[in-house]
Amino acid sequence: MTTSTAIAVDVGARFTRIAHGAADGTPVLAELPGLLSEEGLPTPESPGPDGHNGPALRAAYAAYLEHYGTPEQVVLVVPQQDRAGHTRRATDVLTALHGSGPAPRLRTLGTPHAVMALLRHAGTATAPRYAVCDLGATAAEVSVCALTPGSVAVTGSARHAPSGGYGAGFDAALLAGAGLPDDAAGRRELAWARAREGVAQRIDTALERTARRPGRYESTVVHQVAGREITVGVVRRALGRLTDGLGRTLDEVRLGRPAPPVIAVGGAARFGPLVQYLTGLQGAPVALPGGTDPALAVVFGAALVAAGRVDPADRYPYAVSVGTHRTVAGELRAEDLLISPAGVLEPGGGTVFAEAGGQRVRIRTGSGGRSTARPVRIRVHDADGGSGTPVGVVSIPPGSEGERYHVGVRIAVDGTARLVLQPLGSGTPGEYPLGVLPADLEGAHS
Repeated sequence: MTTSTAIAVDVGARFTRIAHGAADGTPVLAELPGLLSEEGLPTPESPGPDGHNGPALRAAYAAYLEHYGTPEQVVLVVPQQDRAGHTRRATDVLTALHGSGPAPRLRTLGTPHAVMALLRHAGTATAPRYAVCDLGATAAEVSVCALTPGSVAVTGSARHAPSGGYGAGFDAALLAGAGLPDDAAGRRELAWARAREGVAQRIDTALERTARRPGRYESTVVHQVAGREITVGVVRRALGRLTDGLGRTLDEVRLGRPAPPVIAVGGAARFGPLVQYLTGLQGAPVALPGGTDPALAVVFGAALVAAGRVDPADRYPYAVSVGTHRTVAGELRAEDLLISPAGVLEPGGGTVFAEAGGQRVRIRTGSGGRSTARPVRIRVHDADGGSGTPVGVVSIPPGSEGERYHVGVRIAVDGTARLVLQPLGSGTPGEYPLGVLPADLEGAHS
């Protein structure tokens, strides 16, 4: 088998999708045993309470290794929330599979950035802001993305994840209405029933009629699942699970004015009545490039990033500075030293050091015989400057009187930042955790 140099992996509650570039560069699902051509590989187990499904990732990636060999790079799609936790667990899974052998480079990409990569590659991302609505089996998540020079900033997000699942809860309600169990066999029968010609149109028409004349068409049969009838009343009541959750999520996220165009992705975004509901609230969703299946939009966008066909644009959109002191005319003055300009830091990228006049700035960490750790204030700013937002305070141990350092900051692949002190000459750099830097300065101020 031919080894693919780069792949994208999206582990969902129902399906795990692995995509790579075809000969013409178009992203496609990797052909693997058990693949459902329009879905992916059925997920063997349900995600844990944290939403991470290690067994599904392990099984799908092991199947890929067996058929295609080790790729050079893996871009793993992770939820916008808890990116650090998902990255750590995924790294453990992939490392265990490779053992002592060579492992690929791992990069994680949040769902909104993967979706925006798909549109940006096609040249259709022309608005300054978008609301990415990820409507999946587990949850409905809305993320507001602002396109800034060189980066896509997620300025707000909200998530609705009911205990029975979001799209999964809708399916369970339909199966229950048909008197069928919510198991793998029942879900497979439901998927086949939906795929039959004319079913979607019948559901849309029946829901429109019952909306005009409530109660009149509740018992109308719209399709059958495994020989069991599903009526428009069952569909309408199940649909309420989707619309109520999406409406609540849209209310929670700060869309601002004017409201940004929406992009609907995920398996539930295939369901016409839900898209119509979203259209009534926010306007018609943006068309996906080339008629991309909404359920595949995320992994296809990530595959374009993996293949190097589009910049992920997930660089940190704000500037980072550190509080310092310097002596001016015999007086000690406090000032902020810019370490990294806006839109430069990249997850998994190198350390960015403070510079002045093209040269790295030299600092010292101790003075006057100080023997205790010194608290150092870290701030982030937008591209226009201003007072900035405090990130936190780190304690820096004092160095010797003559020792000097270059000060920098880096963002690890899991999205967490670290302050770096690099001794001049030789010496091991010191790193001080900063956690995840704020993604929304407006929200941080409010």
